[in-house]
Amino acid sequence: MPDASLTDRTPETVRPVDHPAPKAGMRQLLPYLTPHRRVLTAVAVLALVGSAAALTQPLLIRAVLDRTTHGRPVAAAVALLVTVLVGAAALGGLERYLLQRTGEAVVLDARTRLAEHLIGLPVAEHDRRRTGDLLSRVGADTTLLRAVVTSGLVEAVSGAVIVVGAATAMALLDVSLLLVTLAALAVGIGLVLTVSRKVREASATAQARVGDMTSSVERAITAVRTIRAANAQQRETEAVATSARGAYRAGLRVARLQAVISPAAAVTVQGAAILVLGLGGARVAKGTLSVADLVAFVLYLFLLVLPLGQAISAFTTLQTGLGALGRVEAILALPLEPPGGTQRPVGALVELRDVHFSYGGAEVLRGVSFTVPRGTRTALVGPSGAGKSTVLALVERFYDVSSGSVRVGGHDVRDLDTNALRASTGYVEQEAPALAGTLRDNLLLGDPRASDPDLDRVLGSVGLTDLVARAPEGLATEVGDGGVLLSGGERQRLAIARALLAAPGLLLLDEPTSNLDARNEALLRRAIDTVATGRTLLVVAHRLSTVVDADQIVVMEDGRVVATGTHNELVGTSPLYRELASQQLLV
Repeated sequence: MPDASLTDRTPETVRPVDHPAPKAGMRQLLPYLTPHRRVLTAVAVLALVGSAAALTQPLLIRAVLDRTTHGRPVAAAVALLVTVLVGAAALGGLERYLLQRTGEAVVLDARTRLAEHLIGLPVAEHDRRRTGDLLSRVGADTTLLRAVVTSGLVEAVSGAVIVVGAATAMALLDVSLLLVTLAALAVGIGLVLTVSRKVREASATAQARVGDMTSSVERAITAVRTIRAANAQQRETEAVATSARGAYRAGLRVARLQAVISPAAAVTVQGAAILVLGLGGARVAKGTLSVADLVAFVLYLFLLVLPLGQAISAFTTLQTGLGALGRVEAILALPLEPPGGTQRPVGALVELRDVHFSYGGAEVLRGVSFTVPRGTRTALVGPSGAGKSTVLALVERFYDVSSGSVRVGGHDVRDLDTNALRASTGYVEQEAPALAGTLRDNLLLGDPRASDPDLDRVLGSVGLTDLVARAPEGLATEVGDGGVLLSGGERQRLAIARALLAAPGLLLLDEPTSNLDARNEALLRRAIDTVATGRTLLVVAHRLSTVVDADQIVVMEDGRVVATGTHNELVGTSPLYRELASQQLLV
């Protein structure tokens, strides 16, 4: 990665605040629903049958009342009514199960797609973004898509059917009462829809604040030892609390908007019912409307109002889900890491030709040129911030040069198949991260087909045999999150063993001995000497004692190559190298 000193100087450009998520609509939602179209079609059919059953119930109740009023038998009508009620309940249960299952499948698809995309993003995109916010998008934002399916779309469709059917039946019973009902409902619905439109933006803001809070928590947890050592628990707790309060305030705004919707809908329903009962009661008293017809009309009124309430709730849920979907789509819209060309590296010759590279608004490399012949060992040395680690990142093609070219095996890395390039290259980072899991899990990351004897061999080459031997679980020993259960030197050697396991033709080692004591440094040097035979090594080193026997030493300063040669040559020709060697008592 780019050297820390440069990235630290430009934090505002290296890790900017994420831009607001773009608005998402049904067009963006459809790809998540299309794979489940058959199940959703079945659910829609069940919903239509259930709607038909609901619409027949007032008519059946009216028939029971008519038969009772005129002294006719009611057993058959009651039996039919009970059958319809039980059948509608059973169909409703099946519909709900299918919707829940589909909602879970949509969330699974979204999470899988988003996680795959996140892993495939260019390294620079990860540098710019907060890990906690990305985790929030995979977790919290995708969860909201479930509600869109289970409480949104299908209910809106089935509700529309019931609304049309109920309105038709009400018109057949009494047109004047229907007009009064629609007038009362129109006022409330207009208000509700006006407020609901604001929910999407408020929900997106609330999810962004949740992402901020998750980032704060992730920052505090991953650096808990540093925070404790600095006695900064209170400050970090307050920082988390501040972000949590931001999420709280954003959530309250959503709650306020949603709080307006329910009372408005309730007042609308109650007002319509009061009007119908008042006017309908007067019609019954005059003899122009039967009691059975009024009861049926009131039942249809509630059938009309209930789906409207569900539709309004579905609309609000849909706005919330689309707000979250906008945050998901903002990440999915980012371009993936360039796949490279179709060429495959031939040999391990490495060449940098007049390489310039800028990162975060700062120029990191300025016209760097040197060659690493195949089968040789080249060391990059120089002060911190000289650009040494950046060179390794460019060879791995974590970043692309601003100008010039990096060539491996005779081809520009941009013309190489990226997977083939990395398969032929072993890379050990300066921080030597260990993944949560076991020792075996970490080693197999380098070569999943390796056998236990292979693992024992590479562990022995880096001096970790004793670690495995004294651990009760052996290779099944857990290393903890980030390798926290290992020492710094053990993490470093584990990372090197992982790279050695694949036995690549090109090894890139960034400060491989930075966390090792003298004894383990000697063991590691012997291991590197062993695996270096027939391979090309490019090593970044601060400890010159580890590279004095390198075939070539490239001295870098301020993003430039200032000298090249062997140790003995550079002591006499490079003032900077001589100063570094003198500080380490090598001259």
